[in-house]
Amino acid sequence: MKKFLTLALAALLCVVALGALAETVSMDKLTLQFVPSKDADVIITGTKNLPDLLKAALLEEGYDVKNIEISVGTSYEATGEAMAAGTIDIGWLPGGTYALYSDEVDVILTATRAGLSNDSEDPTTWNGDANKTLKNGDPVTYYRSLIYATPSAYGKELAAKVNAGEALTWEDLDKANWAVLKNSSSAGYIYPTLWLMEHYDGKKLTDLSSVITLAGYGDAFAQAAAEAVDIIVCYADGRNDYEDAWILPIEQADETGKQGMGREDSIWNELSVIGVTPGIYNDTVSITKANSAVYNPEFIAAMQNALINVINTPEGKEIFSVYSHEGYAVAQDSDYDGARAALTAAQ
Repeated sequence: MKKFLTLALAALLCVVALGALAETVSMDKLTLQFVPSKDADVIITGTKNLPDLLKAALLEEGYDVKNIEISVGTSYEATGEAMAAGTIDIGWLPGGTYALYSDEVDVILTATRAGLSNDSEDPTTWNGDANKTLKNGDPVTYYRSLIYATPSAYGKELAAKVNAGEALTWEDLDKANWAVLKNSSSAGYIYPTLWLMEHYDGKKLTDLSSVITLAGYGDAFAQAAAEAVDIIVCYADGRNDYEDAWILPIEQADETGKQGMGREDSIWNELSVIGVTPGIYNDTVSITKANSAVYNPEFIAAMQNALINVINTPEGKEIFSVYSHEGYAVAQDSDYDGARAALTAAQ
């Protein structure tokens, strides 16, 4: 009888195992893309272990993915267009970019990040080594964009005026050479536009006399360090990300691969905040609607669980630190109604 029960139990376990195998869905390829809010080589290097971690996590959810490809878009819009066309399955999109493409893509997760040591709307509290921001706050689901005066001659004039407690006029800002990102970037375009509209009678970035559009924030910091522009815009912890590269010789690179910018003083002393935007809802993980193999409730739930599980591991936290993401929370489209309203106003 004991032998019979043992054999019966073994047979039952085999049936259960075969049933589990039968329920596993096999996928040949999954394509992921990040927007170039950081230098492309920094993102690729930082996320090189993500495919293996994500494959294992998806297998736990019943999906056996043979190949996971990671790339960086040439622009925010390029990633949005690729997802709309179905050539990219999963994309890490800022809220503004998601709002622009939300007819063709769907949000599945919102990033959480560490709050900064400063969340003031007073620009003078952000400047100088004594006011260096630290990423030591409680997890938050929003961030701010800052308007920075560069160490150019005119940038220093603007910074001095703000740090002395004087309000900048529209004429002050209109004399400056600005560098911004494309118009779907939340921190690089949309919210700086809203800041102008709020403080200068509805005027926008498009009303300024001298504005150039850059591909990413790395270009913005390089332009600032070269004193080629007077004002740049970036997310609030941007100086943290470029602090080391700012003072390295130009022929060297920091440990993340960012090229040195050759400055002598610290980025906190040389790149002064002159404006602070309202809070911006955090980045999304979004999914294409054009590929039914991934755009279905079962796979979406699996991907949500897999990414949440990955980022909750030490290695996963290290990977997503490239975007300052500390966790992921399940999201829905209505979370970004505010981003859509901001995009409409800014454009």
